[in-house]
Amino acid sequence: MPYANASLHLGHILEAVQTDIWVRFQNQIGNECLFFCADDTHGTPVMLKAKELNISPEELVAKVRTEHMETYETYDINFTNYHTTHSKENKKFSEIIYKAALDKDLIIKKSVNQYYDENEGMFLSDRFIKGTCPKCAAENQYGDGCEVCGATYEPRDLLNPISTLTNTTPKLKDSEHIFFDLPQKESMLKLFLEEVNIQSAIKNKLNEWLEDLKPWDISRDAPYFGFEIPNEKDKYFYVWLDAPIGYIASIENWANSNNKSIDDYWSNDSEYEIVHFIGKDIAYFHGLFWPATLDSANFKLPDSIFVHGFLTVNGEKMSKSKGTGIKTDTFAKYCNPEMLRYYFAAKLNDKVEDIDLNLEDFTQRINSDLVGKYLNILSRSSTFIQKNEGFLSSDIDEDLINTILGNAEQIQEYFEIRQYSKAIRLIMDMADLTNKYINDKTPWKLENDEATFVATTAINAFRILSIYMNPILPKLTGAAFKSLGVEIQTYKSLSDKLISKKLEKYTPLLTRMEPLSLDQFNEEENNMPNDENSDDMNTIDIKQFSDVELRVARIISAEDIEEADKLIKLTLSVGDLGQKTVFAGIKSAYSKEDLTDKKVVLVYNLAPRKMKFGLSEGMVLASSDDNGGIFLISPDEGAKEGQRVK
Repeated sequence: MPYANASLHLGHILEAVQTDIWVRFQNQIGNECLFFCADDTHGTPVMLKAKELNISPEELVAKVRTEHMETYETYDINFTNYHTTHSKENKKFSEIIYKAALDKDLIIKKSVNQYYDENEGMFLSDRFIKGTCPKCAAENQYGDGCEVCGATYEPRDLLNPISTLTNTTPKLKDSEHIFFDLPQKESMLKLFLEEVNIQSAIKNKLNEWLEDLKPWDISRDAPYFGFEIPNEKDKYFYVWLDAPIGYIASIENWANSNNKSIDDYWSNDSEYEIVHFIGKDIAYFHGLFWPATLDSANFKLPDSIFVHGFLTVNGEKMSKSKGTGIKTDTFAKYCNPEMLRYYFAAKLNDKVEDIDLNLEDFTQRINSDLVGKYLNILSRSSTFIQKNEGFLSSDIDEDLINTILGNAEQIQEYFEIRQYSKAIRLIMDMADLTNKYINDKTPWKLENDEATFVATTAINAFRILSIYMNPILPKLTGAAFKSLGVEIQTYKSLSDKLISKKLEKYTPLLTRMEPLSLDQFNEEENNMPNDENSDDMNTIDIKQFSDVELRVARIISAEDIEEADKLIKLTLSVGDLGQKTVFAGIKSAYSKEDLTDKKVVLVYNLAPRKMKFGLSEGMVLASSDDNGGIFLISPDEGAKEGQRVK
C-alpha cells in the first residue's frame, strides 16, 4: 500500500506490476483472483504534509488517492477495489481487532521514555528521528529500523538522534503507551512461519527476529492523524496497526457493493487464499505483527507472502539529487507505460532481489523482443496474407503449432511461481522459432497458396504467443487479438485454430523506441513551472527558507547547446566564492549576447546535477507568465557578486 503524502514513484509501479501480472494470469487460466489495495493514510507525515499545504489531512488523502488511482490506471494496474485506510471500514475493523486483543489480555500499558521535540511541542514518531544505527553504526537511519542491515529497534536506541522536523536534538520525556503483547504469540508465530508460503531468505530472517520478540507499541500520542483508541484519552492507533487492516477494509468496501460477505474472504474457514505482495522493507510487519493481530481476532492468516526487492535506476538508488528519481507521469510522457511492464517482467523472479531499470538495456530489449521478434511475426506474415486477398489458409503446419503449445504447461508454472523472467525467455525462444520457420520456408519464393499456408501457420503461432503474453501486456496483446479479428484469448483458447478467415490490412502495433536517458527526464522536470499541478499554496517556515542559500552572481559567458532546445550554458561569477556553471532553460527568451555581464540571483547550495552536457552547479531564478514568457530575476543596482540574498 503506497503512503498518502506524495505521488507514486516507479518503485510503487514495480510492486503493482508484479502483482497485476500474477492476478491477470490466475484469471486467465480460470481461477477467480481478486486484487485489493488501498492508500496508507495515517501518521505524522500526512498530518505535517497537510499542514504544509494548508489543507486538512482528510483533503490531502482524498486528493492523493485520486492521483494514485490515475497513475495506476496509466500503468494498466487492474484493481478489483482500491480503497483508503482512512475509512469507516478501516476504523470498524481496527476497533474489532483491538477489542479482541484486549479481551484476550494481549494489551498492556506502560510508561515510555520517548523523544520529544520541544520546538514543535510534540512527541516524535519513529520516522521523524534520524541517527546512527545501534546495530551496524550506519548513519542517517530512521528511528524504527535500519535500511542498511535490516535491524529493527526502538527510537531511543538510536545513536546521536536528531529531529528531522527542526534538526535539533530531541529530549526524552515520559508518556504512557499501549502495547500488543507480541511475545504471547511466539508459539503461534512459529507455527505460522512453518506453514506460510514465503521465500526462504525472508523466512530465515523472520525466525531470527522471532527469537527476540518484544511487546509492540501500537499507540501514538496526540497530535496524530489516525483513529483514536477507544476509551483512551489523546491516544491513537499507530499507523502500522491500522495500515494492513486496509486489506480487510478494502474487501469489505467492495463486498458491501457487490452483495458479498467479508466472512467469505477473511474468516478462518474461508476457501479463498490470501496472498500478499510486499517490499522487503516491511517483511517484519507482515510476517510477525500482522498475523499475530489477525490471529488474536480469529481472522484467516495469509497463505502466501511474496517479497520483492527495491528498484534502482541505472545502477543507482532512486534519488532526486542523483537524477534517478524519475516520476511516473514524466516517464509516461516519454515512453509507452506498458513497455515498463514488459521490462519489469523480464527481470522479475521469485527471489528477493533488487531490480535495475537500465535505460539503455530497456530500449534495446523492447526493440529486440517486442518489435524485432514478437510483432515481427505478424508484420511479415500479413504481407503474404494480403497477397491472398486477406484470406488465411484452410490449414496450418501442426508441427510448429504443437511445439509452441507444448510449452504451455511450463509457462503456466513460471507465472504461478512468479518466475516471469523465465516465462519471457521461453516465449521469446518460441518467437525466434517462429521467425526461423518463416525464414526456412522462404514464402517469398513460393506459390501463393504455399506462401499463405506458411503465413497462416506463423499467425497461429503468434496468436498463441499473444495468449502467453497477455498478463504482461494486456493492451498490446488486446490490439493484436483485434487485428486478428478475435476476442481476448485465454488458455482455454490455446488449441483453437485461426483458418479460412479474412484479416484486415495490417497496421503496425508498435514502433521502435528511441533511446532514453536520465538527462531528458531531468530536463523535463527541471523546466516544469513550480506547482504546475497544484491549486494549493505551499508554505514554509523561516528555518526551511534559511536552508536555501541565494547569492548575487554575474554571468561571465553564455553558450548555446545545439542538442538542447531550451538550455543555455551559463558561467557565473560569485565573487570571492569562485565560479559556477549552470544550465538554464531560458533559450526561448534570451540570446547569449543578451546575457553577458547580467546580474542574476543564484541558488548557490543546490546539489550539483550531472547532465548529458556537463555538470550543472546551481539554478538561476526566473519568473514566467501565462504566455510562456521567461524573466530572469536581477538584483538592484549596487548589489555585488557573492552577496547573500536574505
